[in-house]
Amino acid sequence: MAGHSQFKNIMHRKGRQDAVRSKMFSKLAREITVAAKMGTPDPDMNPRLRLAIQNAKAQSMPKDNIERAVKKAAGGDAENYDEVRYEGYGPGGVAVIVEALSDNRNRTASNVRSIFTKAGGALGETGSVAFSFDHVGEIVYKPEAGDADAIMEAAIEAGAEDVVSDEDGHTIYCGFEDINEVSSALEKALGEAESVKAIWKPQNTIPVDEERATSLMKLIDNLEDDDDVQNVYSNFEVDDEVMAKLSA
Repeated sequence: MAGHSQFKNIMHRKGRQDAVRSKMFSKLAREITVAAKMGTPDPDMNPRLRLAIQNAKAQSMPKDNIERAVKKAAGGDAENYDEVRYEGYGPGGVAVIVEALSDNRNRTASNVRSIFTKAGGALGETGSVAFSFDHVGEIVYKPEAGDADAIMEAAIEAGAEDVVSDEDGHTIYCGFEDINEVSSALEKALGEAESVKAIWKPQNTIPVDEERATSLMKLIDNLEDDDDVQNVYSNFEVDDEVMAKLSA
């Protein structure tokens, strides 16, 4: 697994669920509000909003919170958020992509730059690392959705490009422009997914040792703690032995 997924797993094992959940709900609500404001507040007519609500439900976000986030888009007090992407390098030259929804670009850029600098990394220009990632759709199903063969068959029928199945579940990848079509076809075949979203998938990964992995995970942790940051992606890889030490 790439750095972002590994970090998430370790974070859950460390028992930081409550703080993470609160922050996650806030970011999910912001995405719902932005999606509703950019299109129609009807999820059946707004694919981005439908996916945002679906992901919020998958994370057990209360229905009232979801409805409040949608209604906020129609109100005059809703902030105007810009979608911003930052790219840079962490310790050891590892590539990092940061997606944010910001109502103050100067503040967000300053915060992100400071986090990179304190970690011994550096913020780069737009496009400085994105070329080493593919912008794709990621559709995740829990293990009980079916065995690997059944998921693979459904994914092929739906027009997906790749499937990775393990004990944690099934991750299906498709072209960025095909997310809605593929996810809809899979929903008919397998039921509702655990999550459906666009991600930056590294084309290749960089193995790192325990010390560097610790520094990189701290960098990602600090980035994700920023209120404006929605998603963080990286291309580092940790082997099983190092992962076991970090998870202990």
